[in-house]
Amino acid sequence: MTKPNFSKMTRQELRAYVLAHREDDAAIEALIKTGNPNSPTYPFPQTDEDLRKMEEILKRKLGSSGGRRGISLR
Repeated sequence: MTKPNFSKMTRQELRAYVLAHREDDAAIEALIKTGNPNSPTYPFPQTDEDLRKMEEILKRKLGSSGGRRGISLR
C-alpha cells in the first residue's frame, strides 16, 4: 500500500487520516509539524521589557491551566 502525500493534504484531511491510521507515525509527525493555524504567535523577546511581558504571558497561561510551577526565563 502506498502512503498518501501528507504535504498535499489539508490539515482536516490529515487529521482524519491520523484518526483512521493511529499507528502511522509518519502521518502523526506530519500533523504535528503543520501546527495549529489558530494558535497565537509571539515574537522572540528582544529587550528586557519584552522578556518581562513574555514572563507575564506564560504565568497567565500556566495559571489559567491550573499548572503552578516556578518559571523564570532569566
